Amino acid sequence: SLLAFIFEEIVEECIACGGLYFFEFTSCSAFLLSLLILCLYCTDVYETLGEDKVQKVNFWAVLGVGVVFVLASVVFAATSFGLAFEKAACVFGFFASGAFLAEIITEYFHSRKRNINGCSENPANTQGATENQPLNKQS
Repeated sequence: SLLAFIFEEIVEECIACGGLYFFEFTSCSAFLLSLLILCLYCTDVYETLGEDKVQKVNFWAVLGVGVVFVLASVVFAATSFGLAFEKAACVFGFFASGAFLAEIITEYFHSRKRNINGCSENPANTQGATENQPLNKQS
Protein backbone atom coordinates (compact mmCIF):
# COMPACT_ATOMS: atom_id res chain seq x y z
CA SER A 1 0.00 0.00 0.00
CA LEU A 2 2.94 2.33 0.59
CA LEU A 3 4.26 1.79 -2.94
CA ALA A 4 0.79 2.34 -4.38
CA PHE A 5 0.58 5.60 -2.43
CA ILE A 6 4.03 6.72 -3.62
CA PHE A 7 3.28 5.99 -7.29
CA GLU A 8 -0.08 7.70 -6.96
CA GLU A 9 1.59 10.81 -5.54
CA ILE A 10 3.89 11.02 -8.57
CA VAL A 11 0.90 11.43 -10.92
CA GLU A 12 0.91 15.08 -11.95
CA GLU A 13 -2.19 15.38 -14.15
CA CYS A 14 -5.57 13.72 -14.07
CA ILE A 15 -8.75 14.06 -16.10
CA ALA A 16 -11.21 12.42 -13.70
CA CYS A 17 -9.56 13.07 -10.35
CA GLY A 18 -12.25 11.47 -8.16
CA GLY A 19 -10.83 7.98 -8.60
CA LEU A 20 -7.32 9.26 -7.98
CA TYR A 21 -8.32 10.99 -4.75
CA PHE A 22 -10.26 7.96 -3.51
CA PHE A 23 -7.27 5.73 -4.27
CA GLU A 24 -4.94 8.20 -2.52
CA PHE A 25 -7.08 8.25 0.61
CA THR A 26 -7.45 4.47 0.65
CA SER A 27 -3.78 3.65 0.07
CA CYS A 28 -2.60 6.15 2.69
CA SER A 29 -5.19 4.94 5.21
CA ALA A 30 -4.27 1.30 4.57
CA PHE A 31 -0.60 2.02 5.16
CA LEU A 32 -1.23 3.98 8.37
CA LEU A 33 -3.67 1.39 9.71
CA SER A 34 -1.16 -1.37 9.00
CA LEU A 35 1.46 0.55 10.96
CA LEU A 36 -0.98 1.02 13.83
CA ILE A 37 -1.76 -2.71 13.96
CA LEU A 38 1.96 -3.51 13.82
CA CYS A 39 2.54 -1.15 16.76
CA LEU A 40 -0.23 -2.96 18.65
CA TYR A 41 1.58 -6.27 18.22
CA CYS A 42 4.98 -4.81 19.19
CA THR A 43 4.01 -3.01 22.39
CA ASP A 44 2.56 -3.91 25.77
CA VAL A 45 -0.90 -2.94 24.53
CA TYR A 46 -1.10 -6.40 22.93
CA GLU A 47 -0.82 -8.08 26.31
CA THR A 48 -3.00 -5.48 28.06
CA LEU A 49 -5.95 -5.81 25.70
CA GLY A 50 -5.57 -9.54 25.28
CA GLU A 51 -4.60 -11.69 22.33
CA ASP A 52 -8.17 -12.50 21.28
CA LYS A 53 -9.32 -8.88 21.16
CA VAL A 54 -6.29 -7.69 19.20
CA GLN A 55 -6.65 -10.52 16.69
CA LYS A 56 -10.36 -9.79 16.28
CA VAL A 57 -9.63 -6.08 15.66
CA ASN A 58 -6.88 -7.06 13.23
CA PHE A 59 -9.21 -9.41 11.34
CA TRP A 60 -12.01 -6.87 10.88
CA ALA A 61 -9.68 -3.95 10.13
CA VAL A 62 -7.75 -5.86 7.49
CA LEU A 63 -10.97 -7.18 5.98
CA GLY A 64 -12.37 -3.66 5.69
CA VAL A 65 -9.15 -2.28 4.25
CA GLY A 66 -8.87 -5.13 1.75
CA VAL A 67 -12.42 -4.68 0.44
CA VAL A 68 -12.12 -0.89 0.19
CA PHE A 69 -8.69 -1.22 -1.43
CA VAL A 70 -10.07 -3.52 -4.13
CA LEU A 71 -12.88 -1.04 -4.77
CA ALA A 72 -10.47 1.91 -4.88
CA SER A 73 -8.13 0.06 -7.25
CA VAL A 74 -10.98 -0.78 -9.62
CA VAL A 75 -12.29 2.80 -9.57
CA PHE A 76 -8.80 4.22 -10.12
CA ALA A 77 -8.07 1.78 -12.97
CA ALA A 78 -11.38 2.72 -14.62
CA THR A 79 -10.84 6.48 -14.32
CA SER A 80 -7.09 6.66 -14.96
CA PHE A 81 -5.64 8.38 -18.01
CA GLY A 82 -3.20 5.54 -18.72
CA LEU A 83 0.09 7.16 -17.73
CA ALA A 84 2.93 4.91 -16.59
CA PHE A 85 2.76 6.06 -12.95
CA GLU A 86 -1.00 5.54 -12.89
CA LYS A 87 -0.59 2.02 -14.22
CA ALA A 88 2.13 1.29 -11.65
CA ALA A 89 -0.07 2.65 -8.86
CA CYS A 90 -2.97 0.47 -10.06
CA VAL A 91 -0.75 -2.62 -10.17
CA PHE A 92 0.57 -2.03 -6.66
CA GLY A 93 -2.97 -1.26 -5.52
CA PHE A 94 -4.15 -4.64 -6.75
CA PHE A 95 -1.07 -6.32 -5.21
CA ALA A 96 -1.78 -4.66 -1.87
CA SER A 97 -5.46 -5.66 -2.10
CA GLY A 98 -4.41 -9.24 -2.74
CA ALA A 99 -2.03 -9.14 0.23
CA PHE A 100 -4.74 -7.82 2.56
CA LEU A 101 -7.23 -10.43 1.37
CA ALA A 102 -4.61 -13.21 1.64
CA GLU A 103 -4.02 -12.11 5.23
CA ILE A 104 -7.75 -12.43 5.89
CA ILE A 105 -7.84 -15.94 4.45
CA THR A 106 -4.85 -17.12 6.47
CA GLU A 107 -6.15 -15.50 9.65
CA TYR A 108 -9.54 -17.15 9.11
CA PHE A 109 -8.00 -20.61 8.75
CA HIS A 110 -5.71 -20.06 11.75
CA SER A 111 -8.67 -19.03 13.90
CA ARG A 112 -10.62 -22.10 12.78
CA LYS A 113 -7.64 -24.30 13.57
CA ARG A 114 -7.34 -22.71 17.04
CA ASN A 115 -11.05 -23.29 17.67
CA ILE A 116 -10.81 -26.93 16.60
CA ASN A 117 -7.62 -27.58 18.59
CA GLY A 118 -8.95 -25.65 21.59
CA CYS A 119 -11.99 -27.90 21.99
CA SER A 120 -11.46 -30.57 24.55
CA GLU A 121 -12.74 -34.11 24.28
CA ASN A 122 -13.76 -33.92 27.93
CA PRO A 123 -15.98 -30.81 27.99
CA ALA A 124 -17.10 -31.22 31.59
CA ASN A 125 -13.44 -31.16 32.65
CA THR A 126 -13.84 -34.25 34.77
CA GLN A 127 -10.80 -36.37 35.30
CA GLY A 128 -10.91 -40.01 34.33
CA ALA A 129 -9.18 -42.80 36.17
CA THR A 130 -6.18 -42.80 33.84
CA GLU A 131 -5.71 -39.05 34.18
CA ASN A 132 -5.09 -39.38 37.91
CA GLN A 133 -2.22 -41.84 37.44
CA PRO A 134 1.39 -40.59 37.20
CA LEU A 135 3.06 -40.99 33.84
CA ASN A 136 6.09 -42.88 35.06
CA LYS A 137 4.64 -45.02 37.83
CA GLN A 138 7.30 -47.18 39.42
CA SER A 139 6.48 -50.63 40.71
